[in-house]
Amino acid sequence: MSRTSLSCCAALLAVVACLPAPARALVEIAVVDRDDGRVLAQYRHRGERWLAGVPGHRYAIRLTNASDERVLVVLSVDGVNAVTGEDADPSQGGYVLAPWQSSEIDGWRKSLDEVAQFHFTSLADSYAARTGRPGNVGVIGIATFREQRPEEVQVAPEFRSRDPGAADRRARPHARADAYARAASADEAIAPPAPSTARAMPQQVGTGHGEREWAPASRTGFLRASARPAQVLELRYDAPGRLAALGILPRDWPRRSTAQVPRAFPGGFVPDPF
Repeated sequence: MSRTSLSCCAALLAVVACLPAPARALVEIAVVDRDDGRVLAQYRHRGERWLAGVPGHRYAIRLTNASDERVLVVLSVDGVNAVTGEDADPSQGGYVLAPWQSSEIDGWRKSLDEVAQFHFTSLADSYAARTGRPGNVGVIGIATFREQRPEEVQVAPEFRSRDPGAADRRARPHARADAYARAASADEAIAPPAPSTARAMPQQVGTGHGEREWAPASRTGFLRASARPAQVLELRYDAPGRLAALGILPRDWPRRSTAQVPRAFPGGFVPDPF
């Protein structure tokens, strides 16, 4: 992953990479299985988006900015902020994407140099459950904010002389936009999701706190254009067998998806001979 920037404002991380962005979305989210290289398919089911995670496999979250402006993406995994480790809230810090930029987030941010790898694991072994927060295991979410743009204000000479502080008072709400964003609650920013179809069956898979790996980042500044996110997306995930039982996947999906299919370019590098 290319070197990223971490904001000094609310500990924001800026992501810099080079992948094409999809059209008509502020930020698109995808999950990549790092062990087999596949982008996991997303299945729409009763108003929710689902994907199947294979226990033991490492994964990355691909964030793609499809706009011509910088955006802030607050990333939540199992209800935990992937940058700060707090109970996730849209007012917190996150990743900043440059215009048309994309990056794969490989794990929990441990420092400016390292992350702990994301990997699918049992609910009990998930990072959220191990830190006493199992209630939101099984969901990946983003809250995206646009950046405040500078505004040019022309003031008539006579108005300036009569009330020198007027321009400051007009600018004050904009200057404090990030402070308002920090104070906004998740209930105000995110509409309640539709009733889950999976509540009748226990969650099987969560996201673990894996091995450390090098993932450099640096700090950057970001002033939010509004207290409320411009976009909120959620992805639900669980083991393939449970999704099949819920009718989200065909019941023979695990067997069908693992069948060997010849490929002209299977990828990888030249191995040593036996």
